[in-house]
Amino acid sequence: MSKQTTVRLPQDLAEDAEAVARVQGTSVNALIIEALSEEIQRVREDEEFTSRAKRLLERDRELLERLGR
Repeated sequence: MSKQTTVRLPQDLAEDAEAVARVQGTSVNALIIEALSEEIQRVREDEEFTSRAKRLLERDRELLERLGR
């Protein structure tokens, strides 16, 4: 299953993406999916990022508990 999302790119980035995708023999959509997947994997492996995410989640959990009283 997939979800459709609109991404607004600056003109120069869109043109560069089209050129790279064409040379690679793929679509801009596939290029964006690959780049986004690689970035998500990179941040998952980043200990500082995961530590910040855990702190934010804990803060949000505490806030929800206070509001739910």
